[in-house]
Amino acid sequence: MAIKQTPGLRRPKGLAQSFLGVRVAQSRRVGAARRGPHGSSPRLPPDPGQGRPEKGAELRAAGVGVKGSGGLLALDRAQVCARAALGPGALWAAAWGVLLLTAPAGAQRGRKKVVHVLEGESGSVVVQTAPGQVVSHRGGTIVLPCRYHYEAAAHDHDGVRLKWTKVVDPLAFADVFVALGPQHRAFGSYRGRAELQGDGPGDASLVLRNVTLQDYGRYECEVTNELEDDTGMVKLDLEGVVFPYHPRGGRYKLTFMEAQRACAEQDGILASAEQLHAAWRDGLDWCNAGWLRDGSVQYPVSQPREPCGGLGGAGSAGTGGRTASGGVRNYGYRHNAEERYDAFCFTSNLPGRVFFLKPLRPVPFSGAARACAARGAAVAKVGQLFAAWKLQLLDRCTAGWLADGSARYPIVNPRARCGGRRPGVRSLGFPDATRRLFGVYCYRAPGAPDPAPGGWGWGWAGGGGWAGGARDPAAWTPLRV
Repeated sequence: MAIKQTPGLRRPKGLAQSFLGVRVAQSRRVGAARRGPHGSSPRLPPDPGQGRPEKGAELRAAGVGVKGSGGLLALDRAQVCARAALGPGALWAAAWGVLLLTAPAGAQRGRKKVVHVLEGESGSVVVQTAPGQVVSHRGGTIVLPCRYHYEAAAHDHDGVRLKWTKVVDPLAFADVFVALGPQHRAFGSYRGRAELQGDGPGDASLVLRNVTLQDYGRYECEVTNELEDDTGMVKLDLEGVVFPYHPRGGRYKLTFMEAQRACAEQDGILASAEQLHAAWRDGLDWCNAGWLRDGSVQYPVSQPREPCGGLGGAGSAGTGGRTASGGVRNYGYRHNAEERYDAFCFTSNLPGRVFFLKPLRPVPFSGAARACAARGAAVAKVGQLFAAWKLQLLDRCTAGWLADGSARYPIVNPRARCGGRRPGVRSLGFPDATRRLFGVYCYRAPGAPDPAPGGWGWGWAGGGGWAGGARDPAAWTPLRV
């Protein structure tokens, strides 16, 4: 209720506008409830089960709205304290406040007063994380920054629980790391890779080593001390490349789960909408819709044309409805078990090396694996070739076999007779497996030795075939060229 002011009653000059340790603040609104977001003043319910009142809880004393954190103030108790501890001037202010509470209703003159208890420091824990995002690459080491402090100065950091989780869905989290005092524990694939930075009190930053493609995403840092807690969010981004993919069966053959497996088989993961949009800004143009990791179906168009979503309009992200403009066309979220599309995959830095192997003679697909094995390598996957093109600047104007049975070649510097005027990975589709190509793209893992350094090829030993012997594949062995 509002405090009514008696006409003619004046407060002596020099006295603080307070009584009983309670500050009186003028306000244009009645009551002590906090203002709601739309101008209403809902009363917040107390937090049940707590031994102390909630921070900012509303109290009542003699029918007047009071806010504070010290419990209900009884008026007679306050008067006793005032007599014992306050001087004559403060007692006069207390009497003046009592008169205000008992003033008649007709004495109101449009000026309303609200009584508030002064709130002290609450001791709440506050978590601070890095704005924006942190960027790493596959195989790298990254620090996910997170620090915390208390609003109250006198607080001990012992007994604080630190917990890191990864957001896997809007309402689902996966445990990453938890620490309580000297007890530390990492979970799942983060075992042996995650640890606290430990850079002094208040540091909850997480060090993540040997970053993988699956580490991409958002992480939550939670700090809990007794009944106080706070969280912060950190987004981990990876340097890499987005590439469209469909298997040998043709376009629009993949459900959402099949798209996830297809990307994993080609050394990638399903790209996010943010990654696809960044690839579109870099010039990616692909007129086939594909799954993204959030279950939506989209495709990027840098050169607008009628068969690819028209010349712009409502279906284009970031176009603003302008005509003759590109954008990321969006089909929205689709049924992930029934509808079929292509996939947009994402891959990052390679720990090893992709190289082109040109054998003595053109080889069918069945000979590609043996050719790479003779050099201590395996047939490269599609994602590995894209990563080598984008991040290792592999440039070769010769098509070669890849692990999925497709034939592709990477172009960094566009030139005549090498597939157009734009850089990229050219594709010849999926040739007949018996067709002989001039080479194969191989991938050698880091630390793997090359059994045929400097001038070795492969073929049949012992004569026959090219050397006069039998063409038994089991007899293939590295040969010096």
